[in-house]
Order: sequence, then C-alpha cells, then structure tokens
Amino acid sequence: MDMIDAARRSRNMAAIRRRDTAIERALRSAIWSAGLRGYRVDSAKIPGRPDVSFGRAHVAVFVDGCFWHRCPQCYREPKSNTDYWRDKIERNVARDRTVDEKLLESGWTVIRLWEHEVERDLGECVAHVAKAVRRC
Repeated sequence: MDMIDAARRSRNMAAIRRRDTAIERALRSAIWSAGLRGYRVDSAKIPGRPDVSFGRAHVAVFVDGCFWHRCPQCYREPKSNTDYWRDKIERNVARDRTVDEKLLESGWTVIRLWEHEVERDLGECVAHVAKAVRRC
C-alpha cells in the first residue's frame, strides 16, 4: 500500500527537475575547473538533449538518474503502481538506446554516467569526459 497520499506524491514528482540537478551542476563545475570549455547545457539541437555537450569534439554527456534509467546497481522497483513504473522506466531505457544509436551514427562520442558514479568519484567522471574531449 502507498505510504503517502496522491496529492503529496504529485507534489514530490512535480519537484523533480529535468535539468540543472545538483549532480549535473557538480559535474559541470568540475568540468569547468578542469579547464574544459566550449560546452553547451541541455542543447535541444542534439538528439536526446545531453546534459553537457561539446559540439566541436562531438562528445555528448548524459548523467542518468539511477531510478529513472534503471541502474543495474541501484534500481529498486516501486512497490506501488508497478505496471505504470515498469512501463515508464522501460520507455526511458529504450529511448536512451535510440538516442545513443542516433548520436553514434552521426559521429558523436556518447558518455553515460550514473548519478551514483558522479556522487562517488567526480574526479574520475571528469577525467573520462576530458579524455574523450581531448581525443577529438
């Protein structure tokens, strides 16, 4: 049984941000501190609206939420409304695959970071991005 009422759940869900989450801001700040410049945030011109994109280097960086994108380490299926959430998360994962294919076919390097990776080892995530950007 659901532990909170529908109105409260609605407020909680409405508060979830699509962009500029704390994790994304921390990553961008660290990328900037590492001397990487010329990136765009949430560019609508690039398939999938990467969280960070380096147009000249053709590198697209996505920070995937562990719940929303079904992290193999962190994801726990909700106990209520399971059919809805299973379908929703499956659509997200399928969309991620489609976006990756489109970007790869267009010559982009795609980097997908799990939110827990950015939280646990920000420096390693930045090094991964920097290596891809500098390689191009």
